[in-house]
Amino acid sequence: MPSTESTFPIDLKQYRKLTLDPSKPQLTAEQKSTLLHNIQLLRDALVLFTATGAARGVSGHTGGAYDTIPEVCILLSLFEASEKYLPIVFDEAGHRVATQYLLSALDGHIPPEHLLHYREANSKLPGHPELGLTPGVKFSSGRLGHMWPMVNGVALANKEKVVFCLGSDGSQQEGNDAEAARLAVAQNLNVKLLIDDNDVTIAGHPSQYLKGYDVSKTLEGHGLKVYTVQGEDIDALWAAIAAIVTHNGPAAVVAKRLMAPGVADIEGSTHGHDVIPVKAAIKYLTARGYPTSVSEDILTNIKPSSVPYSYIGSTKEVGANRVVFGEAVNLVLDKLSKEEAAEKVMVIDSDLEGSTGLKVIHQKHPEVFVPSGIMERGNFSTAAGFGFDANKFGVFSTFSAFLEMVISEVTMARLNNCNVLSHFSHSGVDEMADNTCHFGINSFFADNGLSDVQSWLYFPADPLQMVAVIQRVFFERGLRFVFSTRSKVPYILKEDGTKFFGDGYEFVPGKDETIVEGKAGYVVSFGEMLYRSWDAVLRCRREGLDVGLINKPTLNLIDEQTLRKIGSSPFVLVVESLNQKTGLGSKMGTWLIERQLTPKYGYMGTVKEGCGGLSEQIPYQNLDPQSIILKIKQLSH
Repeated sequence: MPSTESTFPIDLKQYRKLTLDPSKPQLTAEQKSTLLHNIQLLRDALVLFTATGAARGVSGHTGGAYDTIPEVCILLSLFEASEKYLPIVFDEAGHRVATQYLLSALDGHIPPEHLLHYREANSKLPGHPELGLTPGVKFSSGRLGHMWPMVNGVALANKEKVVFCLGSDGSQQEGNDAEAARLAVAQNLNVKLLIDDNDVTIAGHPSQYLKGYDVSKTLEGHGLKVYTVQGEDIDALWAAIAAIVTHNGPAAVVAKRLMAPGVADIEGSTHGHDVIPVKAAIKYLTARGYPTSVSEDILTNIKPSSVPYSYIGSTKEVGANRVVFGEAVNLVLDKLSKEEAAEKVMVIDSDLEGSTGLKVIHQKHPEVFVPSGIMERGNFSTAAGFGFDANKFGVFSTFSAFLEMVISEVTMARLNNCNVLSHFSHSGVDEMADNTCHFGINSFFADNGLSDVQSWLYFPADPLQMVAVIQRVFFERGLRFVFSTRSKVPYILKEDGTKFFGDGYEFVPGKDETIVEGKAGYVVSFGEMLYRSWDAVLRCRREGLDVGLINKPTLNLIDEQTLRKIGSSPFVLVVESLNQKTGLGSKMGTWLIERQLTPKYGYMGTVKEGCGGLSEQIPYQNLDPQSIILKIKQLSH
């Protein structure tokens, strides 16, 4: 039965090496035929192996990588022809990582059949390219729109070389690229950009949500030489690339095309940004003339995997806190008239409304909603500016990893006494198939004010607590940060089986919550690690070890009463998925010592780069219940 252990069924050895000379901008019939052959071969292969991500439930991205295959084939033909080009296909859209894995297979660094393990845990094929992890991968992309400034530095270090960077109309929205453009022009760097302008990002079409944005005009305004062509016209594309290569200084080709051209079910749609569905991949490959053994037999035999475990102390029912955030905001807005809501509240999106819970606000309360682009720094400050008035409130949301991008803007908002409620989803590492560069583990960076000002960092443990937190803090003044995970979480149960944050629960900012008292010592946790810690604590208690558990939903405020209680016990163990270097555990020990409280102390957090996959990330960081139990027992002896 065919599976991921099968030989890769599309023969990459059929790729034909080609050399192109930019002094000859017109393709011969043979050159064009070879290019079109190579483009179709690689596109077919890419559809097949990215679809394995859909089959195993780890998502992925097909359309962007599929789009840029013509540009990649032309670059390979240039690299083949001359050593004056730096032979690295830099890409500022790291989610198009399938391109890099395909190149690695073509170069013989990984066997082609390994591509069928795309984004699988421990396959070394995570959701973004990571230098040093995957054989043949030549750079780490980092987050979207962060590559061009680094490529400028590469160009300065290799002045005799032409340096290329793939871009997109999404990645070019980031402010980093404006700075990079100015430097590239000022220093006349030999940087050549190949921009896929397909008018599709996660949340929609830039032409609709960001009217006036034009990649070509923007780059021309910065001073680059720009050629705008139809990306699927291979003659025009080559002529434009030949022109920028022979141009002295920074230049760009903006290739306009529909997203995923020729892939019937996703062409031109936002669905093309994500991974191609299995049925759509099978339909595409069948239409291309491949037998079912190439697609259907492989893709239908790949199943989602999980780390099986039966948790105690929480429900089997789960909810997505990142979605519940938006629902909780709606509960607040529902109490206002449309006019009052529009006057008092502004919610701004950064092209992630479907991922961070803002979509339900957009749908139910469009009067407060501002769609915007991939511009986190500017969007945060816009929310802050709306909340500059003491009686107005800005709401901002993005991924927790991107919190690191808005630290200066957070300081600006704090200095201006602005009212901003920020929701950072995808916190921690749980189910982070995009892997290390998308880990949201430095949440405490948000608490960067001096001791005479206050910010509030909230990390609810389950959907009921998320609602309670938003209801309580929405109209409080100042900077409030709410965190949630990509993964769903169960509901925390009391020992009598009722929901801990159910009827009668009231959230109090700054107050730690005792889930259970203990004489042997205390575990302190929050967010998605609370239910895992509760499971570990309950299993220890069943064995006669009287361990207590504290939920700390307000991460950065000291609850003196609770701190004194746990500090007077035999041990304190902080369990979190934040960075062990910067998280709660790195601070609580100091808080205890400052009060002359000296229990045995330990803290567990994220300590290493990820393994890819979904539920595998938590045990890979040794944050699963059994690892927590082991640490509890070590501290209790």
